[in-house]
Amino acid sequence: MQESHGTYELAVRRPRRGRVGGWTRWIWVVGFVEGAVVHAWYLLQSGVHAYRGEPLVVQVFFQVLLVLDPLVAVLVLRRVPAGAWLGAAVMLGDVTANWWVCWDDLLRHPAAYLRPYGLSAITVFGLFVLATAVPLHRAFARPAALPA
Repeated sequence: MQESHGTYELAVRRPRRGRVGGWTRWIWVVGFVEGAVVHAWYLLQSGVHAYRGEPLVVQVFFQVLLVLDPLVAVLVLRRVPAGAWLGAAVMLGDVTANWWVCWDDLLRHPAAYLRPYGLSAITVFGLFVLATAVPLHRAFARPAALPA
């Protein structure tokens, strides 16, 4: 696209969006916001003991996700490169904690986990986040194209 400024012609280039950055960013935001809402719902329903019966480290981690999930969403919305690393770390912890607490029941009733929510959805989203974290970080770290 050419813009005319008096006697000067400036070629204004719009930065090309690669495969990662557009839809990937919005999938991350929706996923992390949904995670924050779920953890907030559990907190509203059962208070600080919402995860009673789980190991203490898991209980604390799930409560901390009330802060980390929205933080990741905001960082990714603002295209902050560190948001990709934080999101990957959060999902690695979240998937690990969920598999840990579901493991015994999963072994007894595997078919009960073949549903589009819960552990399967967390696992799919976690794998998506881990698979796209490096490209998303690169897309956010790339400087915007300047007018030539």
